[in-house]
Amino acid sequence: MAPTLPPSRQASYSLKDGDSFLVCDARGDIHGGDEADGLFHDGTRALSRLRLSLDGTAPTLLSAAIAQDRVVFSAHLTNRPLPPIGGSAAGQGVIHVSRSRFLWQGRLHERITCTNYDRVPVSVPLVLEFAADFRDMFEVRGMERARRGSYPQAEARGDRVVLHYDGLDGVSRRTVLAFSAAPTVLDHGMARFECRLAPRESFELYMEVGADAGEPSAARHRRAMVHARRALRARRRSGARLHGGGLLFDAWVERSRTDIALLASDLPSGRYPYAGIPWFSTPFGRDAIVTALQTLWLDPDLARGVLAYLAERQAAEDSSFRDSAPGKIMHEARKGEMAALGEVPFGLYYGGVDTTPLFVLLAGRYLRRTGDRAFIDRLWPALERAIGWIERSCDADPDGLLAYARGEASGLSNQGWKDSEDSVFHADGSLPQGPVALVEVQGYVYEALLAMAMLARGRGAHDAARAWEARAGRLRETVESRFWDPDLEFYALARDGTGRMCRVLASNPGHLLYVGLPAPERAAHVIAQLGSPRFDNGWGVRTLATDQPRYNPMSYHNGSVWPHDVALCAAGMARYGARRQATRLLGEVFEAATHFDMRLPELFCGFPRSAGEPPIAYPVACMPQAWSAGAVFMLLHACLGVEVDAVEGRILIDHPQLPPGVERLRVDALEVGGARVDLAFERVGDRVLAARAAGPDDVQVVVRL
Repeated sequence: MAPTLPPSRQASYSLKDGDSFLVCDARGDIHGGDEADGLFHDGTRALSRLRLSLDGTAPTLLSAAIAQDRVVFSAHLTNRPLPPIGGSAAGQGVIHVSRSRFLWQGRLHERITCTNYDRVPVSVPLVLEFAADFRDMFEVRGMERARRGSYPQAEARGDRVVLHYDGLDGVSRRTVLAFSAAPTVLDHGMARFECRLAPRESFELYMEVGADAGEPSAARHRRAMVHARRALRARRRSGARLHGGGLLFDAWVERSRTDIALLASDLPSGRYPYAGIPWFSTPFGRDAIVTALQTLWLDPDLARGVLAYLAERQAAEDSSFRDSAPGKIMHEARKGEMAALGEVPFGLYYGGVDTTPLFVLLAGRYLRRTGDRAFIDRLWPALERAIGWIERSCDADPDGLLAYARGEASGLSNQGWKDSEDSVFHADGSLPQGPVALVEVQGYVYEALLAMAMLARGRGAHDAARAWEARAGRLRETVESRFWDPDLEFYALARDGTGRMCRVLASNPGHLLYVGLPAPERAAHVIAQLGSPRFDNGWGVRTLATDQPRYNPMSYHNGSVWPHDVALCAAGMARYGARRQATRLLGEVFEAATHFDMRLPELFCGFPRSAGEPPIAYPVACMPQAWSAGAVFMLLHACLGVEVDAVEGRILIDHPQLPPGVERLRVDALEVGGARVDLAFERVGDRVLAARAAGPDDVQVVVRL
């Protein structure tokens, strides 16, 4: 669902920990209002204003950055001329103000340091303005509410202030701002500190913001920072390591790895990657499954956490409001006031037609990657319920396809990954009548059926395995007969509720390649078209070809470039032997990443690449976004041709390629059945050689050059 455009603002910086995240500007300020910044917790904006000034004058920005480990934000500022207080005015640029902040366990920890570099004593009037509007994330995104809760009187005393909101959901929310020193003036919206500084003297202020009172101090600040950094470092260390590709390429890999660690929350069921900041910092089903698939070859532990979490939240009842039915896997979970009241259905929402087959698909790939039958055995009842919903839904469709139609107007009108209202349409641009059967969803169902057959056979259920294999075969025949369009030499985007095909050239059939459904000769046509200028804009594959109705390179889904979509298309190309085409796409996306500070956004505009110009940003794209961060790992997997089969205790490297400009690459500590193997890749002439660099001999490494 495309987010609403807020007013333009300067570059933002974001931090995340668990169910809390913060978005601020380069000065460290939060402006609130209709801006998408603030300190958010459980889907509610707990701090909507935090502005630092020197006697009401905003300081000049020197620099701003988030540390390489993505934990600590810092801003360096200096004063404009200060008014005289009992003496001469301080000149410009003599007061250095530094702000350093991080999140830990639902709290914002901040240190503000003012240092006098003038040769005479200076009075520094440090002012912090603050507010908490307690707006739900959906309100921040632009949704109107008929009424809201109440705001009891704020409490300001001593070294802290408490801001209150009594929600319509019966929950009393509060934000406490506590300071390490009592302000000279403190009220419900402002704290003022009068600092008299001798030359080279510093004033240090610690502040904490959370739902309950803290006792901020230097020691407490340091301890919390150590814990925050240690927790993120532990998430970053999970899985195999990639290095040796050169400074820029390694920087992209490490930035992506760190962003996934940042977005991942340590839940009781395991690590779970939240979708993206700011709009989607919450569990999503589809996004997490795709991120787990992208990283599965390197770090299967993430997939385990995703599968466990989603199995716990599998639907058990029918609800048209939540688009749920027994066996479905959730699309989205939210914790805010509007979700609790049912003003939006997204508290626990199931309106994603593809999440359930992707759940089963991931389980099958997880077993092949890890050999972890004990976990799959525990997951088996959820898998049976999931495939049961898929089969019942397909049996109710005249073509035996998995289709969607929202239960109520409050739900998503389109329920595939392209879920904006105009992302599915006919060749004349008209919108289809439901139920809609998307082409890529049938591919997911195809592999889900084969996965269930494989898993069932491992449990000795051979009759069930044969039945699922037969059903997969029938579905494949249906897709090939109904969706293939010989005039387009491409698969149709969808079939609508009247049986009419949406004869549109979109990137969706690239996902069909990913699961291996198309016949080889048809796959070759799809690969050729996806690689043509009508799709490939030089930075990746557009979601829609340029000559199609509704094409708009600035749209959310109809002509933009989504890195995760490019990665799935490239993986599909590689599956059919087009590894060089996949490698070209990796090179294009890598070059795009260099223009986004090595952090790929959720999407960017689909304008053609122009010499000397960067890719054009989409104004409200989430960044970081989990499946954009994961794109590099799926793209590399497609290029290197590495397949890990822990059941067989084997690593297959099939016709490896390296991206342009990368001459060698190492994959270290690749876990296979409890053993760890290092792999080395190197370009020699026009070939890429691969070999085991270290690891036990009982893990077979097979290389096909």
